[in-house]
Amino acid sequence: MIRSRDLRRITRSLRFRLTVGYALFFCVMLIGVGAIFRQKLAASLDAQIRDALDQEWAGLRGYLRIEIENNKTKALWYYDREQPDESFFIQRLQRIYYIADAEGHVLSDEQGNLQTSEAYESIGHDSPAQIAAVLNSKGPHWEVRKSSKGVPYLIRSGAVYDEDNKRPFFVAIGRSLADNQGILYQFTWTYVAVIPVVLLSGCFLGWFLAARALTPVLEVAQAANRISGSNLSLRIPSRGAGDELDYLIATFNRMIQRLESSFDQIRQFSTDVSHELRTPITAIRGQLEVALFTTSTAEQYREAILNALQDIERLSQIVRALLLLSQAESGQLALQRTRLNLSELVADVVDQFQIPYEEAGVRLTADLNACFAEVDRIQIERMISNLLSNAMKFTPAGGEVRVRLRAAPEGLELMVEDTGCGIPGDHLPHIFDRFYRVPGRDSAGRERGLGLGLSFVYWIAKAHGGSVRVESVLEKGSRFIVLLPASSSITSTTEPPGVEVPSGMNEL
Repeated sequence: MIRSRDLRRITRSLRFRLTVGYALFFCVMLIGVGAIFRQKLAASLDAQIRDALDQEWAGLRGYLRIEIENNKTKALWYYDREQPDESFFIQRLQRIYYIADAEGHVLSDEQGNLQTSEAYESIGHDSPAQIAAVLNSKGPHWEVRKSSKGVPYLIRSGAVYDEDNKRPFFVAIGRSLADNQGILYQFTWTYVAVIPVVLLSGCFLGWFLAARALTPVLEVAQAANRISGSNLSLRIPSRGAGDELDYLIATFNRMIQRLESSFDQIRQFSTDVSHELRTPITAIRGQLEVALFTTSTAEQYREAILNALQDIERLSQIVRALLLLSQAESGQLALQRTRLNLSELVADVVDQFQIPYEEAGVRLTADLNACFAEVDRIQIERMISNLLSNAMKFTPAGGEVRVRLRAAPEGLELMVEDTGCGIPGDHLPHIFDRFYRVPGRDSAGRERGLGLGLSFVYWIAKAHGGSVRVESVLEKGSRFIVLLPASSSITSTTEPPGVEVPSGMNEL
């Protein structure tokens, strides 16, 4: 038997208060959610039946004709009785319907059958005052009425004019609401029966989770205290409970991961800068030392200064590229999107590569379909230029580079394919990494570039919500495929034939 002291200790514990609070909140939430869902269900069912009656009303106006001949008014139905669909529709209309004149007299058809149904008889005919009110109103009249047996019906009534469009007549159609009320009744009692089960399960779960949530708080605090600037790789282990404390642990670990990534990016940037700037600075210093100690004529001085200026220009390119890429990766470089015809943009960039490709002896072809997209013109030009420059570097004389722009199921696809030396398979996963260069020389025997061009291609595609991938076979060539998402692009219905254009160079 639980003593009063133990009971008081349990009820005053934080675990008990958390559980009770959780249970009360859960109970209120369940009741509120059930009420909202029931209301939404009732509204949906009502909207469905009203929509069905609106459709039937529209069909009724197409099949029903009210004719006045020799002071006799008849309601006639014109439809093909040999057509099962039309016959079924008319039979469904006539399950609950009522057609009368302004004084409340029920009309009949050409055989003398009164135009009213037994179901409508059970709910009672409309009085002349009610009919007059409906006929004088501009829109449809909706009303819920019950039959003698208590069955509810939704009635839609309104005016239908004779064939001369002069005299209005009262027409009403309806549908039973018994099925809708049955669905609501079943939903209500099913939900009420489920609430106690869910609530009890929630209380037991809350009691268990409260204990688990409070016990490891100190352990989390101790683990967080061990993390410092020198060991940012340390992570707080997840408890695997999936509760709020695990969410806090995951959020804290993500914050540490972002800090570690920022520190790594700073260290990587410093390493990249020191590594890439060392070579041109050393070359500049060597050129100046040669000019200072060995040159004796103005021409030799001019040549030494010219070589130094070339190395300084290379140094400036490296610094500009590093700063631009760092701004891009840190989110400081915002895209200026405008709606452009990508085929014209690609054709302009390809045309700029005319002279370099001719000098390299490489053939360039382009198959461009008219495609429009919301893109940053400068960044897309840079991306295309980098891809064309990269393809030209690694394609020997007599080779070919093909550019294709077309609509794809996922959006717009830009492909740059060459017949160059290809990329070894073990290097493909790193081809878009900053400063990554495949060992060796390009097709002309020159040292390969900075290793930043493809990094820009990857960032530009990603910044536009797209992707880029590479496919390559050694000694056969490589294919770079950029995909822009369909949400930011519109493709025209006319596609001009592919054109063959030479290329020019605009390398980053």
